[in-house]
Amino acid sequence: MQWRGRKQSSNVEDRRRSGGGRRRIPGGAKGKFGIGTIIIIVIALIVGENPLNFINLGDVGASLSQNQVQYDRPVNKAEEELASFVKVVLQETENVWNPLFQSQLGRNYQEPVLVLFSGSVQSRCGHATAATGPFYCPGDQKIYIDLSFYNDLKNKFGAPGDFAMAYVVAHEVGHHIQYLLGITRQVDSRRGKISKAEYNKLSVKLELQADFLAGVWAHHTDKNERILDEGDIEEALNAANAIGDDRLQKQGQGYVVPESFTHGTSAQRVRWFRKGFQTGDVSQGDTFSTNNL
Repeated sequence: MQWRGRKQSSNVEDRRRSGGGRRRIPGGAKGKFGIGTIIIIVIALIVGENPLNFINLGDVGASLSQNQVQYDRPVNKAEEELASFVKVVLQETENVWNPLFQSQLGRNYQEPVLVLFSGSVQSRCGHATAATGPFYCPGDQKIYIDLSFYNDLKNKFGAPGDFAMAYVVAHEVGHHIQYLLGITRQVDSRRGKISKAEYNKLSVKLELQADFLAGVWAHHTDKNERILDEGDIEEALNAANAIGDDRLQKQGQGYVVPESFTHGTSAQRVRWFRKGFQTGDVSQGDTFSTNNL
């Protein structure tokens, strides 16, 4: 993907320095800790939690606001380059979905915020770690990504390439679009009202539709800006294939349990991404009204 030198999205929160490193307290906060606060901090650090989750910042003085807490976690050049790439991809999704919402859906597009984190993060959907993988939180309309997932794609899932990561970002943006269109709420409203197996089927349809929307984005960004290199779409298809439920279950436990699928098979994920890329038509991505996924 020809991304270097292109505009980066400003809808990004970089929280990578707020975890995984040694805490350094600004000098103005010295001497303001009571013994109880110190004990809480020590215990939290021992169990690997953020002490700020357990103490009231107001109790240690206004100078110790969350924005003033500093960390020493280093960020290397390769990670910075990957962060820049992800910001460019987010901008490219904005370039596509803003006009597409107007032309195909007749409404304005509300851009999501992308949060870069390292190790763990707190969202409106709860606490998550890097092991969770990239995710979209409808509660705050933000996309959360630990950039180490890029290495997971390459080394763990066998899906290298920058456009494999671009597909992941576009897929999470797809979930944001589903939220804006009310689809996410409709699926969530069925939770607890149907069996777990039936709800899993709805979850699969939701995920496959997000794959389709990622394909729609790839179609239009290639058509409008010609920034895709030869082999980029194959990288995305390879990533979709690598993270299918059937393949992951086979690798993890040696067998598959179809009724437990929540994201779809490798073949299904590839099929719906390809359909989105080939058509570029949002109206053709209704995965909920078809039994032939």
